[in-house]
Amino acid sequence: MNDRDYPLQLEGDDAPMVRFLNVTKRYGELTVLDSLDLDVAENEIISIIGPSGSGKTTVLRMLMTLEEIDDGVIYVNREPLTHREQGGTLVWANQAHLRRMRSHIGMVFQHFNLFPHMTALENCMEAPVQVLGLSKKEAQERSEELLQMVGLGDKMHQHPSRLSGGQQQRVAIARALAMRPDVMLFDEVTSALDPELVGEVLNVIRTLATEHNLTMLMVTHEMGFAREISHRVCFFYEGKIAEQGDPGEIFSNPKNPRTQQFLRAVLEAG
Repeated sequence: MNDRDYPLQLEGDDAPMVRFLNVTKRYGELTVLDSLDLDVAENEIISIIGPSGSGKTTVLRMLMTLEEIDDGVIYVNREPLTHREQGGTLVWANQAHLRRMRSHIGMVFQHFNLFPHMTALENCMEAPVQVLGLSKKEAQERSEELLQMVGLGDKMHQHPSRLSGGQQQRVAIARALAMRPDVMLFDEVTSALDPELVGEVLNVIRTLATEHNLTMLMVTHEMGFAREISHRVCFFYEGKIAEQGDPGEIFSNPKNPRTQQFLRAVLEAG
């Protein structure tokens, strides 16, 4: 990579909240993401759809710094995420830089990943105290407010084993929000749930989309929900964005044959 080809930071009032610039990710001989360019505006909601193995979840995992990139630069909130400035050029980020930048981003996973020995409230309080340095009182007030928001005010003292899958996923959303992120990432958050529990989690995300200023990227197989909630839909195929645009246009009149084939298969299966 030639670091001089990339800006040290993004300038201008219209700078995106997230920018992938020529981002490539490989696993050995397999290229999972191939020179990805993607801008996500502040408060924009993007749904990422596509077949398994197309690179969808890798996009989120790289944003959360769970995966290292091989080429390119990712920017968040105008600053490089994957790199840092040193002597007027960009060099690969160190752990201190990654920790600082990660505080801008919250992620909710397919599997809830709650601490089993902690109550719902304690799960939400842990990171604000340990990472942000909030007092326990501040963290508790913030966490209680968020658990009320996701409809779990009466469950905050329960351990995960006493909660349904949908309730656990709502705790996971509240826990991510407790860090006050600028960007929220949702990775197939309903796919591990029983069908009757999917709606309660989607309702929480719907509330976030309509009532809170958040930039959101969502990998999902819930096509109806993606159409309803998104400002833009990106269809990934073989590590590239094969087609993107307005949800109504993508779902009603896709141009790319691969998009047409994928949506036909998914909608028929549904």
